[in-house]
Amino acid sequence: MQTRQLGRSGIAITALGLGTNYVGGHNLYTNVDEDEGVRFVQYAIDNGVTSIDTADVYGAGRSEELVGKAIEGRRDKIMLATKGSILFGDNGAGVKNDPAYLRTALQASLKRLNVDYVDLYYIHRHDGSTPVEDSIGELTRCKEEGLIRAIGVSNFEIPELEAAVKAGQIDALQSQFNLLQRDVEAKILPFCAQNDISFIPWGPLAYGLLGGRYARDFKLPEGDWRARAGVFDEAQYASNLDVVDGLKAIAEAKGAPVAHVALQWLLSRPAVTSVICGAKRVDQVKQNIACDAVSLSADELASINALVG
Repeated sequence: MQTRQLGRSGIAITALGLGTNYVGGHNLYTNVDEDEGVRFVQYAIDNGVTSIDTADVYGAGRSEELVGKAIEGRRDKIMLATKGSILFGDNGAGVKNDPAYLRTALQASLKRLNVDYVDLYYIHRHDGSTPVEDSIGELTRCKEEGLIRAIGVSNFEIPELEAAVKAGQIDALQSQFNLLQRDVEAKILPFCAQNDISFIPWGPLAYGLLGGRYARDFKLPEGDWRARAGVFDEAQYASNLDVVDGLKAIAEAKGAPVAHVALQWLLSRPAVTSVICGAKRVDQVKQNIACDAVSLSADELASINALVG
């Protein structure tokens, strides 16, 4: 598996990362198979995917517990990332970036993961009120204490990013980015490139749409959480499938799965260091790993770019 450098941290991160919101994610999915979640995390690590991404809010802590179980005996092989700031459980609901809370959340994550440190710790969202300098200052102290190796932020916009880089070394930004949702291209990707921040997209396959599996008459089931994603909105769905159809043609000519082409397009973008791919089963992780063998020529990239304008 190809590796790249995480910001200025000196930490190696695989170009393909494993997202674990399904692992113990009972608050996001139904019929979660916890044993399968542990199995596919271990399969990923044993087959070269060493960047493992979780968050304390996934399954209200359960994801971290299961990831901790999965990485036992494999800790020295992985780049482990988690996130804090979204409240859950006894803390109520909402977002909190208060320095004391972030330290408490980090300590709780370390306990659930059964590790002494995490390689990358993200502020999951900005709370809209806590000065970014205070939050980053506290995480910098945690870094100096050896509890984390690198600081990241997630879903931050330019004003918050500017404040963050003034307050400390920021090595990663994780935000939504895929062929169909490209808001970060205008300002955020250039900012990351200029400041040596690794951009790590979440939602790289547009919630499955860029996997090429959906028909034109598809309707989301009532209450499906993907209704909040935007890509399935009636006003956008048909034009999104036009892009997917064009991508399918490029993928078929290349002899590669359409999802792999979509992922490699992301990895060609400025500042994008790694992509986070989720899974529910071992076979899905195996399919994702095969993406590493796909490369795109300059002509193929130009064709893809022409699809989205």
